Amino acid sequence: MRNPESSPLMEGLAQALSRAERSLTGRLAEALEQQGCSVEQWRILVLLADGDGHPMSEIAEFALVPAPSLTRLVDRMATDGLVHRTVDARDRRRVLVHLTRQGRALHRSATALVEQQGAALLADGEQADLRRLQELLEAFAGRIR
Repeated sequence: MRNPESSPLMEGLAQALSRAERSLTGRLAEALEQQGCSVEQWRILVLLADGDGHPMSEIAEFALVPAPSLTRLVDRMATDGLVHRTVDARDRRRVLVHLTRQGRALHRSATALVEQQGAALLADGEQADLRRLQELLEAFAGRIR
């Protein structure tokens, strides 16, 4: 039997999460545009900045981009000299994507812009609240998968 109180709660939660995501992503997109970088590209740069090569499936999951769109995006980033691909030495069927020197430079400058946006949004006391919110959202996302 359905709990009648849970439906309005879930509707409100879905609405609030969507509004927050749109607002935050819009603000990031505006800031990143200064570097000629999209939010999706920045997410890819963040993952690849660890220096390890990553397969396309892992990048798609991390960057929240469907596989066909990711292929086009990574192709464009390769053409722009931001990433390069190598064959995985352990599994020759897999291709790994790596940052180039130019990609690392874009990652640094784009991340600095994102951090400036974060600092502008938050007073010092709110950072702990946002970290807790992030933890709660990650736990919630793990339960609803």
